[in-house]
Amino acid sequence: MGVAEDARLRGIDLGVWAEFDTATGTSYSLLFRMLDDAAAAAVLWDRFLSSSQCAVIAEGLGVGGEQARSLTALLAGLRELGKLVPDFQRRERGAWQRLGEDLVAGAGRISPLPVEVDRSSMHVAFGVLGAFGFAAGGNSSPAVRCAQVVGGMGGRFLQVDVSGGAAGRRVAATAGGLAWQELRARYAALVRYLTGAVTVPERVSVQAAVLITGVGMLAGRLSGKRSHWLDAAHMPAFGAAEHFTDARARAVEAVEDAELERVKLEPVPFTTAHPHLKGPNDLQTSLMTQLPGIVAEYGVGITVIADGTGSGKSVGALEVGRICNRGCGTAGVAWLMPTTATTDAAWEMLEGYVHAHRPERVTVTLVHGRSGLNAAYTDTRPTTEVAGGQSGPVGALSVLMPDGTYPAGTPAPGEDGAAGPDGGMAEPTGAGEREMTAPQGFLRSQDAALLAQFSAATVDQAQMAVLPVELSVLRLLALSGKTVVVDEAHALTPYSHLQLLRLLGWLGSLRTPVVLLSATMPASTSSAMVAAYLAGAGHDPGQLASADYAPGFPGWLFADVATGTAHRMQEAARIRHSRAQSRPLRMVMRPVTYRRLGDVARAVEPDERLAVIDRTIGQVAREGGCAMVGCATVADSQDTYRHLRRSWTGEPGELMLLHARFPGWVREQRTAFVRRALGPAGPRPDRLVVVTTSMLDTSLDIDVDMMVSDLASIARLLQRAGRLARFYLSWQNTGRRPPWWTPDHVPHLTVLQPLGTAGTTAIPAEWRTVEPAFLLHATAALLQAKNHDLQLDVPGDVQDLVEQVHGAHSPFADETANLRRLLAGHLERTMAEEHLSAVHLIPPHDRVSALADLHRQYLTAAQAATRLGTLPRRLLPCYLTAGGELALDRAGTHPLPGQRSLSTRQVRHILQHTVPVPAAWVARRGLQHRPPAGWDQHPLLADLVLLPTPARDAAHTEHYGRHRLRMDDELGLIHDKVN
Repeated sequence: MGVAEDARLRGIDLGVWAEFDTATGTSYSLLFRMLDDAAAAAVLWDRFLSSSQCAVIAEGLGVGGEQARSLTALLAGLRELGKLVPDFQRRERGAWQRLGEDLVAGAGRISPLPVEVDRSSMHVAFGVLGAFGFAAGGNSSPAVRCAQVVGGMGGRFLQVDVSGGAAGRRVAATAGGLAWQELRARYAALVRYLTGAVTVPERVSVQAAVLITGVGMLAGRLSGKRSHWLDAAHMPAFGAAEHFTDARARAVEAVEDAELERVKLEPVPFTTAHPHLKGPNDLQTSLMTQLPGIVAEYGVGITVIADGTGSGKSVGALEVGRICNRGCGTAGVAWLMPTTATTDAAWEMLEGYVHAHRPERVTVTLVHGRSGLNAAYTDTRPTTEVAGGQSGPVGALSVLMPDGTYPAGTPAPGEDGAAGPDGGMAEPTGAGEREMTAPQGFLRSQDAALLAQFSAATVDQAQMAVLPVELSVLRLLALSGKTVVVDEAHALTPYSHLQLLRLLGWLGSLRTPVVLLSATMPASTSSAMVAAYLAGAGHDPGQLASADYAPGFPGWLFADVATGTAHRMQEAARIRHSRAQSRPLRMVMRPVTYRRLGDVARAVEPDERLAVIDRTIGQVAREGGCAMVGCATVADSQDTYRHLRRSWTGEPGELMLLHARFPGWVREQRTAFVRRALGPAGPRPDRLVVVTTSMLDTSLDIDVDMMVSDLASIARLLQRAGRLARFYLSWQNTGRRPPWWTPDHVPHLTVLQPLGTAGTTAIPAEWRTVEPAFLLHATAALLQAKNHDLQLDVPGDVQDLVEQVHGAHSPFADETANLRRLLAGHLERTMAEEHLSAVHLIPPHDRVSALADLHRQYLTAAQAATRLGTLPRRLLPCYLTAGGELALDRAGTHPLPGQRSLSTRQVRHILQHTVPVPAAWVARRGLQHRPPAGWDQHPLLADLVLLPTPARDAAHTEHYGRHRLRMDDELGLIHDKVN
C-alpha cells in the first residue's frame, strides 16, 4: 500500500498512542500527534517566524523558502516518532491492549528501564532520514544533523552514535521487530507526503538547525497541550489527510491564542510614536535620514549609539529598530537591561511605544526573575493589608514612610496628579487600553515570555541563550527574529561581558539587527562588541582586531554584515547635536574619614563622611529641593539614613531610604514613587532626599537638584550624574527648581573620597566587592589632578574622562607604584572572571561540529550563572505570633499559608515579601529556617529561607552561622557578620 492510500480513512493503523488521558481513559493516536506537530510548525513558519529567520533556514538548507518550510514541518513531525517503540507503548496497559496483534507479537523483550523519548526519536529518525536519501556521514552530514534536531526538540541536543544506538541493527534490536519498523517508516513517509518535503537538503547549517529545533520545540508545546489534543481525540475518526487539514486549522487557532502571531505596526508620525517629544533631536534625525539608505544598500548590521545620559538614546534605538525591522526582515524589539528596576522602566517605555501605534493587539512582555511581582505588569496589585501594612490605597506613601506622611507638595492618592494604583506614575494607558499589550496565558510563563514580539528583559535572560541549559535554543529563536537592543552595554562585569560577546557572535550569525546603547562606554569596548558580532557573521577575527568601531561621542555607528564597513554619523550633525545638548557639571571631591555609624547617638566628627553628607544636603533640608545620596553599599545607605534622620529638620516623609534589601513589594512601591516624583511630569515634591545605592544610577528618567556620592569609578559617577539636573535644558526658566537655584547655577556632584591615616585614598574593604579598587583609585587620581574640582561639559568631555580611567591604556596606571599594582590585580581578576565565564559558554557557531556540542555540559537554569558570585537565595521575613504561628505581618493578620496547593495570588504575595541575599549569608541555616513542608515541591517556594522574628521583638536578630540578619521595618534587612 502506498503513501497516498495510507493517508485515507482506515488507510493505516492508528492504534499506536502518543498521549493518554488517565481521567477519561482516552488515548490519542501517535500519527495524529505527529501531524499536529508538523502542522503547528508550518503555521509558526507562516505566522511567527520573521522573514529573516526563514531566510536563514532556507540558506542553511540550500533550498527555496517553500521547501525550507516543508522540511521544518517534517522534522517537527518526527519529534514524537520515538514513541513508536514497545518500551513506550507498554506504559499504559489499556492503550497497549488496543494495539494490533502483529505489533504485540513483534515487540520482543521489553526493557525495565523507561524509554528516553528524545533519544529514541533521534535514533529512529536517523534511519528514517537515511531511507529518505539524507546523506549520512560525519557530524555535519544532513542525516546526523537532522536527527540531532529531532532529538534536540526536547530541550537539549544529544549525541548521535552512528555505529551504536542509532545503528540499524541496534534500533532493530531495541525498538521492536519488523512490524514496528515498517509502521515507523510509513508514519514518517506520511508526514513527509503531507508536508510536501520532497527535497533532500545537501547541507544543514548550524544556524538553520538551531532555528528549526526552536520551531519544533515551540510546535510541540502548542500541540502537546491537553486541551489541544483531547478534543481531537474525541472527534469522529479521520484519515491522515483529513486530520492534517483539521490540524492546520487548530494550529492557527493555537498560535493566535498563544499570542505568537507577528503584527506589523502601522507607520505613525514621530511625535505620535514619542508623544513626550516635540520632535527628533539632531542625533535622532541623523539616524532617521542616514540609516534607511545604508540598510537598504548593505542589509543587516549592528548599531552603536553613544550619547550623554538623558539625551534620547532610547528613542534613537526605537527608530533604529523600526528601520531595521523594515529593511532586514525582522519583527519586534527585545530590549535588554542590566537590572530588574531598569527593565521595569524599559517595559513601560516599550509598552507606551507600541500602544502609540494603536495596534489591535500586540503583546509586550516583561522578562526577569521578579516580573510576576510587578504590579503594573501582572495587573494584580497587592493591597497594603496583604503586604502587612494598614488597609488603604496601594499607592499610599503611608505604607512607606514611618509617620504616614507625604512629601510636601506631593498629592496624596486620590488627589489630582496622584500616583497610579501601583504607586508609580499614572499609567500611560487605561486599564482597557492596556489589554492590547498585556500577555495572557502562554506568554506569561517565564521561559516563553521572550518569544513575544516586543519584550523588555534583563540581559541575563538573553545570556542564557549561550549557556548549555535546557531550552537555550528557544531563547536564540526568540531573540533572532527581532531587533535586539542592549541598553547600558558598558554595565557588565568581565564575567558577564564575555557572555554578551558570545551572544553577539551568535546574533551576527543569525543575521539579527543589534543596537548597543551607552553613555560611558570606552572605545575599546565598543570595538570589541562590534567585532564579536561581525566575527559571528563570518568576518575574519584577525582583521577585525585592528579595526576601529568606536562611534565618536556623541554619535552613532552602523557596521554592516555584508562588508564590515563602519558607517558613522555625519560630523556636522554630530557637532551640532553635541552643542545642542551641552550642559555644565561640576564634580567636587571632598576628602572624608570613613567610619560606620554604629550607635546612632554617637558623636560624629566634622571630617567624617556622615557629617560631610549632612552639611552638603543641609541646604535642601532648609530651603527645599530634591537631592540624592548615592552610597557604596546597603550598609552605608542605612547608616547615612539613620544619621540624617537624627538631624532632619524637614517633614519625616521627605527623607527616603531605597535599596535592594527591602521586601519586594516595598522596593517596587518606593522605586515607582521616586520615578514619579522626580520624573519629567511630576508633580515634584517641594523637598525630598533619597538615600540609595546604585539602584537609581542608570536608565531612569529622574532629576534631582543636588547629589552626593561615595567615591566610584568615573563611569559610574557620570552615570549617576545623569540624574543630576537631567532636565537642565528643558526646565530652564520654568520655575521648577528650588529658590536657591540661581540662573547661573552649575549643578554640583559632591564626591566623597575616603582617606587613610597617610592622607591617601583608602578604599573600605566592603566597597571592593562593588567595583575594582583600581578604578576607584584611578578616579580619585583623576579628580585630584583637577584640584578636586572638575568642571566639565556634558556630553563634550565625557568620552575623554571615560577613556582616562576605563580605556585600554589608562594613563593613571603609571602614576604611582600603588596604581600599577592595583592595575595588575585588576587585570588578573578580569582574566580570571573571563576564564570562569568561558568554562560554561557554548562554542561559536563556526566551531560546532555535532549539535551536541551546544549541550556538552549538563547545566540547569538554577546552576547557570550570568554574573560571577550572584546565585542569590530568597529570604522570607516572617513573624512568630503569640499563638506560635508564622505570619507575613507583625500583627499576625496574614498567616503564612503552609498547604501544598496554593493559588497564584498566594504565591505572588509570598514572593512579594522576599529579599534576595547572597547564598553565603544563609548557608548555615537550621530547621527553623526551612519553609513549610507543603512547599517542598513548589518550584518557586521550595528553596526559600525563612527569617523568623518574634512579632513583639523588633530588635530580634537571627543567626545563620556567623551571619546575623534582622528585618527592620524602617531600614530593611540589616546584615552583620561575627568574626
